[in-house]
Amino acid sequence: MKLQATVVAIALCAPLSSLAGGGFTSLSPEKAYPNDAAPLTSGGEFEGLFKQVQEKLHAQGFDAGPVNGAFSAKTQAALVQFQLSRMLPASGALDETTLSALGVARAPSAAAPSG
Repeated sequence: MKLQATVVAIALCAPLSSLAGGGFTSLSPEKAYPNDAAPLTSGGEFEGLFKQVQEKLHAQGFDAGPVNGAFSAKTQAALVQFQLSRMLPASGALDETTLSALGVARAPSAAAPSG
């Protein structure tokens, strides 16, 4: 009886993510996306910006996929996790607040990307 009560207490106190397997139930859902998935937006004129974002996300422990300058679903998922970790709106968008928190400066001539 005492063992059963202990197991129930542990289960109630443990975060659900620690009891579940990988993928979207973990604390790093971006890891569920393959590195070779097609990009949501190709780099084009924003390739440099996307590379900087990917590098900064990697440096802070978020798996943004390969640093290739293409905005993929994996990059966006890592961006959302970064936003959540900084208590920013979890939009997955590269808004000025998010870029500032990442330490990335947008080039003066670049308009906001739609990724």
